[in-house]
Amino acid sequence: MDRPRRIIICGGGAIGAAIAYFLSLRGAVPVVIERHEVGGAASGKSGGFLALDWCRGSALDRLARRSFALHAELARTLRNPWGYRTLTTFAGHAAEGRTGHGRAGRSWLSPDVTLTGQIGTPQTTALVEPRAFTQGLMRAAEANGAELRQGTVAGLTKAASGAVVGVVLDSGETVEGDGVVIAMGPWSILASRWLPLPAVYGFKGHSLVFRTGDAVPAEALFLEYEEAGGEALTPEIFARADGTVWACAVSSTASLPVDPADIAGDEGAHHRLETLCRAVSPALASAPVVAHQACFRPVTEDGLPLIGAVPGVSGAWVATGHSVWGMLNAPATGEAMAELILDGATSQVPLRHFDPRRLKPFAGLR
Repeated sequence: MDRPRRIIICGGGAIGAAIAYFLSLRGAVPVVIERHEVGGAASGKSGGFLALDWCRGSALDRLARRSFALHAELARTLRNPWGYRTLTTFAGHAAEGRTGHGRAGRSWLSPDVTLTGQIGTPQTTALVEPRAFTQGLMRAAEANGAELRQGTVAGLTKAASGAVVGVVLDSGETVEGDGVVIAMGPWSILASRWLPLPAVYGFKGHSLVFRTGDAVPAEALFLEYEEAGGEALTPEIFARADGTVWACAVSSTASLPVDPADIAGDEGAHHRLETLCRAVSPALASAPVVAHQACFRPVTEDGLPLIGAVPGVSGAWVATGHSVWGMLNAPATGEAMAELILDGATSQVPLRHFDPRRLKPFAGLR
């Protein structure tokens, strides 16, 4: 009998953890290499919002629908240690210092917020606590035989045939296997030094977490908000199962630091977001802030993720660039990557739209 395949996964975010989990279900031995901490970057600081059909009509539609179903299945199978819950989702608008045209109709919202419609039901929108989800999937993978290593990948090792078989850490240690997956979020661009990969960039976002207890029901709000100076923001506010509320609104194109541990918020960004949140919700106005967060979500030139084999290099795969839908699409990406690596093809979601060959390799770091 052939020995189990040992696959090195560079990156311990939601995508890397999901790949490890689905590989472990198939009897492979995933080895996740993480330089910072599992779920320590965007996968631990995102909103964790999930939507069944918000990608309809786009290349992401089948991936999103499959992943939405997998989220519910994973919560049932693994006893939901990450607060998976279904939501009712609303859209609305408000303006700083301006009386609304009608009451929001929700006790946790200011009467100056005008709701314009319900855009999601408990059948079509849901939420997870993203750090708990990422770490929970990694623990489940480890229970199935996966390994987690702390370290920074500094290069690849290749067999005489040219196939990628492992990685070299900055400590000098070599971790050998039968192939390597690049799943480092926006830091995947560093792998373009070793592989012909398209560029992946980081787009910075800021968020706050409020401790609200049971003051906010299982609801989400997507808001159009005009600041006093006339600038338009699009806040997103999500109520989690653990008695907290996550909110975001302020993004920037700040430079990505080499080390995820060095990420800090832009000057004034969190104050600006807190002022907005306290204005639109009396529940948030009286709640303490328990986390000020900043992270970089990975984006590609055409807005679609890179999911597939690295062109022209045997034993190398990539899964990154999921932008705002990384938490939603992590399970289906993990399932598809496990199928691709072990079977050579996918059964649930075709990956043709996400083939890395569609974009030119990035040459800036060579």
